[in-house]
Amino acid sequence: MLPVIALIGRPNVGKSTLFNRLTKSRDALVADFPGLTRDRQYGFGKLGPVPYIAVDTCGVEGGETGISELMVEQTLRALSEADVAIVLVDGRAGRTPADEHVAEMVRHHAKKSWLAVNKSEGLDPVMAAAEFHSLGLGDPVAISAAHGDRISALMDEVLAPYIDLADEADEVSTDRDALHIAVIGRPNVGKSTLINRLVGEDRLLVFDQPGTTRDSIKVPFERDGKSYVLIDTAGVRRKSRVHEVVEKFSIIKALQAIESAGVVIAVLDAHEGVTEQDVSLMGLIVERGRALVVVVNKWDGLTVAQRREVRDALDRRLPFLEFAKRITISALHGTAVGDLLPAVDNAYRAATRDLATGDLTRELENAVVAHTPPLVRGRRIRLRYAHQGGRNPPVIVIHGNQTERVPDAYRRYLMNWFRKAFRLKGTPVRLVFKTGENPFKGRRNKLTPRQERKRERLMKHTRG
Repeated sequence: MLPVIALIGRPNVGKSTLFNRLTKSRDALVADFPGLTRDRQYGFGKLGPVPYIAVDTCGVEGGETGISELMVEQTLRALSEADVAIVLVDGRAGRTPADEHVAEMVRHHAKKSWLAVNKSEGLDPVMAAAEFHSLGLGDPVAISAAHGDRISALMDEVLAPYIDLADEADEVSTDRDALHIAVIGRPNVGKSTLINRLVGEDRLLVFDQPGTTRDSIKVPFERDGKSYVLIDTAGVRRKSRVHEVVEKFSIIKALQAIESAGVVIAVLDAHEGVTEQDVSLMGLIVERGRALVVVVNKWDGLTVAQRREVRDALDRRLPFLEFAKRITISALHGTAVGDLLPAVDNAYRAATRDLATGDLTRELENAVVAHTPPLVRGRRIRLRYAHQGGRNPPVIVIHGNQTERVPDAYRRYLMNWFRKAFRLKGTPVRLVFKTGENPFKGRRNKLTPRQERKRERLMKHTRG
């Protein structure tokens, strides 16, 4: 198995910056803002002799209460999972009581630890590390996560015991082949609770406060022999309500998750109904062409009249989502959560399905026979054949004449016809119309060679 390296330290010592350096990514949010990281963030990396899994954690100071206490529990879970803990301290701020608290935690819970003195660029390495010997975590290593100073040397030492595993680790597959599922929604609709329910553990921090999740957290897991990666995202609010710079970056990460996902689970709050922000968010998902499953959470506790009202609101305000599977659940109690992954698998299969040209053309002909295109300026629009132009989402290219004049209503009719004929439930379908060159254009008064020869024989016979 790949060695797991947890990055531990008090707030704002550069753990997320080092995580991005070790994974050669920008998966972790980085800002000069204490307490930015709240959940465990995992990433694959290979900076040194052996591939590894890096784990970014929240900052620990000691004496935490409320949500901070839950954040510390996430850090303790990371320590229990990790083979090695890298403890980061701030070389410019010097040793603090919070550093001593972190060192005590690591001594009790970590299997093995290394001490890294971060932000030491421009400082003498020996002098920067001198006062941290008293933490009792071995010889400190002066580094700069932002500039990359001495990071490679640190990783060579950390990974030296695992070199014998290098050949075996190279064969370990990452999450590239897994189905990535982005869980999207407004703040406090239950996204993290739903992911915890799906994976069967308290993997993500859950707190009754909007904006608890700030980063996009990837959670790999397996179910029935299939690999998945759930992406928990920050709640997306209206632009006018986004004031913190950190939250603006969180929204960017959520939108990037939509772009990279194979399927999106859009979570709505049944108690709040369908809001304007829900409509905008769903429209963005459809615009990006993502396969979609709509989940209405917190369904428990609603009366029959309230449930009817929510269903009517979904039909009225989200008519463009008629292709998406709709599931009502309670993430907190687990009601109907088991129906979610089968719906995700079906949506992904529909989005990536191969459609044969012959089948598409046959269905196009059936659709035209059932309902012919309208006349445009006295001329009939003729649709000749269709073929597939892309997957995820399915793109169907239709060739004919005057296709640029096909009305929107007829486009929707064809889209619904193809979706029903090929059972494309859960994915948007895009139609592209192309008008071909008229092969008889400019040849109205010209004869074919055969007609020309026949004309010459006739004229010769007439003269004779």
